Amino acid sequence: MKLRKVTAASAAVLALALTATACGGDDSSDSGSSSSGGGGKIKIGIKYDQPGLGLKEPDGSFSGFDVDVATYVAKELGYEPDQIEWVETKSADRENALSRGDVKLIAATYSINDERAQKVDFAGPYLLAHQDLLVKKDSDISEATDLNDKKLCSVTGSTSAQNVKKDFAPKAQLKQLPTYSECVAALQSGSVDALTTDDSILAGYASQDQYKGQFKLAGLKLSNENYGVGVKKGDTETVDKVNAALEKMVKDGAWQKAVEANFGPAGYKNEQAPEIGNIVK
Repeated sequence: MKLRKVTAASAAVLALALTATACGGDDSSDSGSSSSGGGGKIKIGIKYDQPGLGLKEPDGSFSGFDVDVATYVAKELGYEPDQIEWVETKSADRENALSRGDVKLIAATYSINDERAQKVDFAGPYLLAHQDLLVKKDSDISEATDLNDKKLCSVTGSTSAQNVKKDFAPKAQLKQLPTYSECVAALQSGSVDALTTDDSILAGYASQDQYKGQFKLAGLKLSNENYGVGVKKGDTETVDKVNAALEKMVKDGAWQKAVEANFGPAGYKNEQAPEIGNIVK
C-alpha cells in the first residue's frame, strides 16, 4: 500500500509539471516585457488619432513623430519594426497601461509632471512643446483670457484645460471628450469655441487636408510640455537604455529628420532637442 501511494503521488507531480510546461512555454516571446529583442515582441503605447505624432493610417500602418521616436528606441533595444506591437493608449489610461504591464513603453505626447512621476518613470524628454489654442480662422480669440464664458474643449485626463481655467479663464466652460479628433469635430461644428492642448498636436490637426484653411493656432506659449517616454515605475534599467537611445537619435541627426518629416508641412517651429536625462517637470 505504501508503494502505491508514493507512485500515485509521483504521477500527480509529473502531470502537474507537464501541464505547467505546456502552458508556460514561450510566454516571453510575445509579452514584450524584456528589454532586448531575441525573436520576441515589444508592446509600445501610442496615440492613434494625433496627426504628425501618433496616427493609425487607413491601411493599418502608423505614422508620426512619436512613432518615429519609439521605432528608433525599439531598434536600439534590439527590436526590428516588425517586432513592435503598437497599442492605443488614451490620455486617461497611460499610467494604468504601464502598471498593468499592457505595454513596455509609452510614447504618446506624454508630458512629464510631478503627479505622473509619482506613478511612472520617464526617459527623455525628447520634445519640448507648448500649450496653445486652436480656433477657427475667423475667431477673435487671441489670448487665453478671451476664453471666459466661451466653450473650451480638451481630452479627458489631459491637464491642458485645467491649466487654462486655473491660470487664465476661470469662467471658461469646459467640455472634455475622449479624443482630440472629437474635439476638432466639435470645433468645426461650432459646438465649442476653442481646443487647447500642445502646439505640436494642434499643428498636426490644422495641417490635415480636410481641415486646411479652417483653423489657426493662437500662437500662445501657455506652458512648457516636456514629452517623455513612460516606463513602469522602478524600471531604471529600461529608463537608462531608452535615454541612451534618445541621445544617439539626437546625435546622429535622426531626431531632426523626424521633426522635419512630421511637423515641417504644418510650418511648426519646434524648439531644439531638450537635454536627455534632464527631467524638467
